[in-house]
Amino acid sequence: MIFWKLFYTFLRIGIFNFGGGYAMIALIQNEVVTRNGWMTMQEFVDMVAVSQMTPGPIGINVATYAGYTAVLHAGYSLPMAVLGSFIASFSVILLPVVAMILVTRFLMKMQDKPAVQTMLKTLRITFVGLIAAAALLLLTPESFGSPSQDTLQFIISVVIFLTVFIAAFRYKVSPILLLVLSGVAGFIIYGLILPV
Repeated sequence: MIFWKLFYTFLRIGIFNFGGGYAMIALIQNEVVTRNGWMTMQEFVDMVAVSQMTPGPIGINVATYAGYTAVLHAGYSLPMAVLGSFIASFSVILLPVVAMILVTRFLMKMQDKPAVQTMLKTLRITFVGLIAAAALLLLTPESFGSPSQDTLQFIISVVIFLTVFIAAFRYKVSPILLLVLSGVAGFIIYGLILPV
């Protein structure tokens, strides 16, 4: 049954998620697109974009949307899809919340120990790798287009990407402002100048 599979899948993702929501994206993509085929890569990329813009942690937003979409694609009704989104969201946070309660108590007592400090340094490196994997996962033809299929779309996508990256990294422009400006640019370019 799809609901049990959603619960089990997102419970596993929640257990092995280290480094926050962005690190979770690669795990979710592997489960919902590659392993279970609950959605296409295009739907996944769109889901990540929408989850980035909506309030709340991106990992939970992605899980919510993935649960909803998986149940709808399995042929269930809209209320069942809402239940699927709740199950995915609940299961992805269930064990991390329990683990955080236990780990916090442990770390408060042991945080000055050299072994604990070494473990935390190693985990920081791992988090960076997982976040980088999530970033590379989104550098796909579904996000940028393909130079062999639509050269103009590809060039526009790369220019927008580089502009946002430089504005955020070098000039520390607010991510909210970058989202709004990118949305306006997308509307003007693809809605008015080059209608799709």
